Amino acid sequence: MKVGIKHQESYSRGSLILRSLFGGLYIALPHGFLLIFMSMASSVVGIINFWSILITGKMIRSMFDFQLNLMRWSLRVSARSMNLCDGYPAFGMTHNDTDVVLDIEYPEASNRVSVLLRAMFGIFYVLLPHAFILFFLQIGAMFVRMIAFWAVLFTGKYPEGMHAYMVGVIRWNVRVNAFMSYLTDTYPPFSRAGDEVVFNQTSAPDLLD
Repeated sequence: MKVGIKHQESYSRGSLILRSLFGGLYIALPHGFLLIFMSMASSVVGIINFWSILITGKMIRSMFDFQLNLMRWSLRVSARSMNLCDGYPAFGMTHNDTDVVLDIEYPEASNRVSVLLRAMFGIFYVLLPHAFILFFLQIGAMFVRMIAFWAVLFTGKYPEGMHAYMVGVIRWNVRVNAFMSYLTDTYPPFSRAGDEVVFNQTSAPDLLD
């Protein structure tokens, strides 16, 4: 699994201010409204996937793609809302965002026992231990986000170490979500680290810079 958000050489101060002041209106509200309904559909798809794996030993490919593309959409919105990259997050399930990457290999076969254990006891051996650590990491992310805001505002640059921390916390969350959604049989590691994601170093200029 690869999860990455591009660290830009420079960030738009104008976009930063707009997102901070009005992002709730023009990013969170329209995307959140649609994602609520898509999440409802995702719950139904999750039930179908559960029974598909128990009966056939594999997930229906179209259902896998639906869940993965929904996670990509949510990740695009989170990346912009947290000021980790510039640009407006695209609507829809099929958009390819070159600055925000989430890749999960389709499993040709899934472990029936693992899926059954996750459905019955996942809250105890997956959600609770990870949520305990993520709680403190999220507190740290709040402070990092505030410091990074001022760094971008004054310098136009997002400190690389802070960016890596924020992406690492997001990566951890995504892994837990993917595991509990049956998209992978690999238990999420207790780590912010991940496989390297190579981004195109060129990007379109931001008109608000």
